[in-house]
Amino acid sequence: MEQKKVFISVGGTATTEQEDFVKLIEDRLRSENLIPSTVGRNNFTSDSPLKAVKELMNECSGILIIALERTYFENGIEKRGGSQETSLSQIKFSTPWNQIESGMAYAKGLPILVVLEKGLREEGLLERGYDWYIMRVLPNQQSLTTPEFNGVLASWKNKVEKYQLNKIKSEVEINPGDLTVGKLISYMKPGQLWGVLAAIAALMIGIFVIGQHFPAK
Repeated sequence: MEQKKVFISVGGTATTEQEDFVKLIEDRLRSENLIPSTVGRNNFTSDSPLKAVKELMNECSGILIIALERTYFENGIEKRGGSQETSLSQIKFSTPWNQIESGMAYAKGLPILVVLEKGLREEGLLERGYDWYIMRVLPNQQSLTTPEFNGVLASWKNKVEKYQLNKIKSEVEINPGDLTVGKLISYMKPGQLWGVLAAIAALMIGIFVIGQHFPAK
């Protein structure tokens, strides 16, 4: 079975708990025949980060966003100095690359799944209301064995497989002169195949009839 690359949007981990959680997700994906691919984690290049992300994303058939705490504010103010000024406390943000890579993936039409650490501030592309599912979890092993996670992962994987199949079909330029009979048949739809077989059968019958009327000398 052909393996499928999937882009993993995740920042550099800060704690052992975060690192273990990311590795558990990566291992789970590999068990599903999906190859987790992340710039700066298991894919490295001398190109600029945005160019590296773009090129790697072109090789992938889906994106899984792992949003974990990167920045923490004990206290803060939103819309400071305005009529809607609001006091904030214990605010947690994920890496801004989650937002950047989500936008790039959406523009490409990649199937998106978001795994969001509970307690993170939900805004931008990391909030509900878009065309993808956001799963709020605690960053531990138990979160990856729930019926919700299993079901959502299976649904997303199905979309990834369909995306890759359509991608392959659109990229392959079929030249009949370069195809073997077996490959040519594999590209045909059932109706087309039956039509060809019927034409061959009719041709063989015609040759037989002609041979009966005009025997070889």
